[in-house]
Amino acid sequence: MTDQKILAERFEEHRPRLRRLAQRMLGSTAEIDDVVQDVWLRVSAAGADDVENFGGWLTTIASRACLNVLRARAGRGEIPLDDEGTDPVIEGAREAADPAEQAQRADAVGAAMTVVHERLSPAERVAFVLHDSFEVPFEQIADLLERTPDAVRQLASRARRRVRSADVAGIRPARERRPVVDAFFAAARAGDFDRLVSLLSPEVQLRIDQGLSATALVRGGSAVASRALMFAAPAAVLRPVLVDGLPGVIVTIDGRAVSVMAFDVDGDRIAAIDAFAGPERVAALSLPV
Repeated sequence: MTDQKILAERFEEHRPRLRRLAQRMLGSTAEIDDVVQDVWLRVSAAGADDVENFGGWLTTIASRACLNVLRARAGRGEIPLDDEGTDPVIEGAREAADPAEQAQRADAVGAAMTVVHERLSPAERVAFVLHDSFEVPFEQIADLLERTPDAVRQLASRARRRVRSADVAGIRPARERRPVVDAFFAAARAGDFDRLVSLLSPEVQLRIDQGLSATALVRGGSAVASRALMFAAPAAVLRPVLVDGLPGVIVTIDGRAVSVMAFDVDGDRIAAIDAFAGPERVAALSLPV
């Protein structure tokens, strides 16, 4: 058996995974087969004699091919450009739904996710898909996107919020998840640790973005509850908002916004919290009037 035939057989073993990757990146288009074929042409020309992690190598090549397709779409105005930034879209909370909104909520969850997915910039989509669906480390994605790992974390975080918002949009509007957020802050102000833990998923993650590549990640119900108690401020005023479609709040003290928080609520528990903390970081956000 020739080396080229062996290489082709190894490639075929990974073809389904490469197609799934291209599907997640690009959607249901003919470009998927083009990307996979492009990967094969590059692999067959280069050979794999010195490649230790064949699957990882294929993932990198396929990701670059998908990124090129996405950037070409952006150049045609079909999807957002890379340089739109990674800050969340914050808007005033809507307390009541009009008939048009109710009709939209009746659409399938999958359709909502597809729409939001198409609104991600190329960099957001690559960071989100590679990390959340294919477990590629942020450091490796950073090399691909030519950005810092912290910047890639922020890209994936924003994409994750948007997709989570779409995931629940068809069945549960943000205002119906708001009581869980209100209960969270009530428990924090009351110093009720047990109540806080009961409102958090055991696997909850709190991501804190302080700007200037300063990020922190807190995992687990007890750890997040302890953090909430530590920073509960009796003088804080909470203004309900939507953050990339998720229920959130702007926290102000003495009339000055000090943080913005977004809550991913799954059922009656909080699955994830994204916090943008500090006056300087909040000042860089576009807050609703």
